[in-house]
Amino acid sequence: MTKRILSTLGASTLVLSLFVWATPAFAADEKKNDEETYRLLALFGDVFERVRAEYVEPPSEEEMIEAAITGMLAAMDPHSSFLNAKSFKDMQVNTRGEFGGLGIQVTMEGGFVKVISPIDDTPAFRAGIESGDIVTHLDGESVQGLTLTQAVDKMRGKVGSDIRLSLVREGREPFDVTITRSVIKITSVKSRVEGKIGYVRITSFNEQTDKGLERAITKIKDEVGDELQGIVLDLRNNPGGLLDQAIAVSDAFLDRGEIVSTRSRKPEETQRFNARTGDLASGLPVVVLINSGSASASEIVAGALQDHSRAVILGTKSFGKGSVQTVMPLSGNGAMRLTTARYYTPSGRSIQAKGVEPDIFVKQAKLEEITSSRPRRSEASLRGALDTGTGEDGKDAKPSDEPKDETEASDEAKPEAQDYQLSRALDLIRGLSIMNQNAAAK
Repeated sequence: MTKRILSTLGASTLVLSLFVWATPAFAADEKKNDEETYRLLALFGDVFERVRAEYVEPPSEEEMIEAAITGMLAAMDPHSSFLNAKSFKDMQVNTRGEFGGLGIQVTMEGGFVKVISPIDDTPAFRAGIESGDIVTHLDGESVQGLTLTQAVDKMRGKVGSDIRLSLVREGREPFDVTITRSVIKITSVKSRVEGKIGYVRITSFNEQTDKGLERAITKIKDEVGDELQGIVLDLRNNPGGLLDQAIAVSDAFLDRGEIVSTRSRKPEETQRFNARTGDLASGLPVVVLINSGSASASEIVAGALQDHSRAVILGTKSFGKGSVQTVMPLSGNGAMRLTTARYYTPSGRSIQAKGVEPDIFVKQAKLEEITSSRPRRSEASLRGALDTGTGEDGKDAKPSDEPKDETEASDEAKPEAQDYQLSRALDLIRGLSIMNQNAAAK
């Protein structure tokens, strides 16, 4: 007992001595840092006073302070920003699924506004705005020198009013697009049945997403029943949204394991989010569609399902936004959006500036069926062809000498016929379903 007490005390003494030894150097460094901070704050105060006293016109002190805060946060990274009371209110409405504007998610790049993606069924979507478009001017005024918040404020306006966007798009000369502002109502989850396959599209991750996904898959199961072959989850041009909703959507397809982790500058603040038991798709094949407009929360879902081999990721590389922003309310009813962490997929991958690489790389393309006026020939059409050897002459399989009328078999009315990536995803699900059925029959 005595030895144990002495051992414990000895360890405590060693730790204490190390602490005392390290304290003077640490205190000196901290004092030096504080002195530098005070010097820089004094510099800011000096500039503030001189501008207030000598600027050509009397400036607004509130606007000066807001501009200083805005500039400080904008210099950190493209996603940190200051939100005044109005912008903060608009953001809160946005995450609930309804707001006014054009219907595009944007970021800043090289001093210009870059489109992350247009939102489905919005004025920007209907005007042909695409992921990767660069906005250089708004109603003829350059966006250079504006913060992201200021640019977004200019794009918003009275419902029914027009705004002219000057755009630069790769492979095309600069051009203008005029868009009429409207109230943007986001239907976060849309679904339909493609044959025996469920198609679910998530346009953004807002407060309605997890419940919408559950309703969509329940509806698909009720419609198709036991013949359901799998699910296509479409996250293309989905700019992201709420982290908890990305976790909930990933959890819907996973029975266990980590979904995502967030790591800040303080190791003790690392957070890990794990799946709970229950798979909405009941183990059926899942294909996730992504492209360069799939960002943030979309990448969390794609990365989690890819790392757990729960889904095949098909399409093109995602946007690459792997950072977490925390909205911190400030006195005066405003707030700041501050980048506080990076997120990592279950295997430890950071997607920041890298994106999610699809398992199967498929660019969007337009297919055109090749038709021929010549009669189709086969073995059965040859004179004297052998029969099947089962007593059947194979004549039922003999093709007509006349070209087949393809009108009834036309895919023109089918959405997937105009969407090459979706068509590939559906074919993949069908193939996986056939393999699973054959394996089960053995």
